[in-house]
Amino acid sequence: MFDVQLLIAGQSRPASSGATFERRNPLSEAVVTRAAAATPEDAVAAIEAAAAAFPEWSRQGPGARRSLLLKAAAILQAKTPQFIEAVAAETGASAMWGGFNAHLAAGMLQEAAALTTQISGEVIPSDVPGNLAMAVRQPVGVVLGMAPWNAPVILGVRAIATPLACGNTVVLKGSELCPRTHQLIVESLQEAGMPAGVVNFLTNAPADAGAVVEAMIAHPAVRRVNFTGSTRVGRIIAQACARHLKPVVLELGGKAPLLVLDDADLDAAVDAAAFGAFMNSGQICMSTERIVVDAKVADDFVDKLVAKVKALPLGDPRGPAPVVLGSVVDMATVARCNALIDDALAKGARLLCGGKAQDTLFPATLLDGVTPAMKIYDEESFGPVKGIVRVEGAEAAIACANDNEYGLSAAVFGRDVARALEVARRVESGICHVNGPTVHDEAQMPFGGVKASGIGRFGGRAGVHEFTELRWLTVQTTPRHYPF
Repeated sequence: MFDVQLLIAGQSRPASSGATFERRNPLSEAVVTRAAAATPEDAVAAIEAAAAAFPEWSRQGPGARRSLLLKAAAILQAKTPQFIEAVAAETGASAMWGGFNAHLAAGMLQEAAALTTQISGEVIPSDVPGNLAMAVRQPVGVVLGMAPWNAPVILGVRAIATPLACGNTVVLKGSELCPRTHQLIVESLQEAGMPAGVVNFLTNAPADAGAVVEAMIAHPAVRRVNFTGSTRVGRIIAQACARHLKPVVLELGGKAPLLVLDDADLDAAVDAAAFGAFMNSGQICMSTERIVVDAKVADDFVDKLVAKVKALPLGDPRGPAPVVLGSVVDMATVARCNALIDDALAKGARLLCGGKAQDTLFPATLLDGVTPAMKIYDEESFGPVKGIVRVEGAEAAIACANDNEYGLSAAVFGRDVARALEVARRVESGICHVNGPTVHDEAQMPFGGVKASGIGRFGGRAGVHEFTELRWLTVQTTPRHYPF
């Protein structure tokens, strides 16, 4: 069992109340982590520690920040076996997913290190003679990052890496479902030599989340907030930030469509659909949630997809045999997915493979003949249950893709790339891949959604824009004439 403490001002410590909470393995229900249950007072202490560390950290040159971030990347990568163990224990995810998380998270720290010398500005011509006018980007202060459980290493690092590169100090609020996994990220940064207070870490009991988060957002030292999670909670975060006039970056839910046009390479589309739909048991914000197939090729596509999906191994990720689908995160996911299956079948859908589950080992499930009358048509399953919608032509495929409140990721498959790209341009999403899967992330790319999928962008120079303040500075280099 793992024990997790808070990290405030460089010191590991229990919650001020002494309270803890437990995280159980979703499959065995054994206690795997006991974590400190932070109070609002602990949250304020973490913010104030970050605020105290900000002046010195923000004055560090890019080389010093780059060196620490690169060292942290190497340390995090070396902890891959520990991440795999923690992810499997706390969330039920496969070793493949845990290892990929650690690999990409290390890359995100490397990309953040590279960004330290790209925080640039510009000289703007001024109408005032002798006036040197500059637009410069400066660190904002304390950044609050809140990360989820589903891609815990990737999204935990993403919440804080670019803010650190820009010269901000951070507080990471770990997920209640994977506190040990998130603690390993902070340990990597500490072992790299981050100064005390630059990175702070909180965990809280689920019942205390509202009070802890409100205390941090309300604190005057917090200048930016970022949150990755459900749209329901994202709206609550956005409302709190609006009350306190705090800029916020939100990456929320999705219902990613994969469009298979009538000229698609079906084998390539099948591979992408299976990967996008069932990696991490479909518990990814970019997961392929709706497979929209032109009726002309639907029968062949479905036959190929079913054959591939039936062969995907399912099992306990802690066992010796490699699996693609491990345990889903909790029985609430099982209940939600079972209800979606029942609703779809009652309204005329056809079960192609998989089906309802009794425990968190949920099989890869495909439902054909999905219509707008079914809940799975527009509700996010966030599990290994996916619907196939048959349409007549590209215009109907676009309409289906956009018939949803979400807009994070999407994919379009077609051999006529110009046509497929035109379809992609018309899909309402922050991300769209032509002849590639909906699940695709790279540290340097602008990542985020539209509509109910979020606000703002993580990644690369887009992240620099979000986590710096753009200021107008001038220097008058010659005598200036005034009218009086």
